[in-house]
Amino acid sequence: MGSMSIWHWLIVLLVVVVVFGTKKLGNMGGDIGKAVKGFKDGVRGDDDKPPVPSQVADKTTIDGESKEKTKF
Repeated sequence: MGSMSIWHWLIVLLVVVVVFGTKKLGNMGGDIGKAVKGFKDGVRGDDDKPPVPSQVADKTTIDGESKEKTKF
């Protein structure tokens, strides 16, 4: 009485499939997988991520008012 047999689990699975449908269950599984992957990436931290390239290609700056390029 305390343990559930395979027949109990099959009946529970059948009821879940009938209530939610196979398409919705597949979508929920994919969403849960993405959430777990995002959680693992968040726990892992920023050390494993490659560095983000700089937005500026060269090290020249343009003065906003005079529009002259200055090199440092």
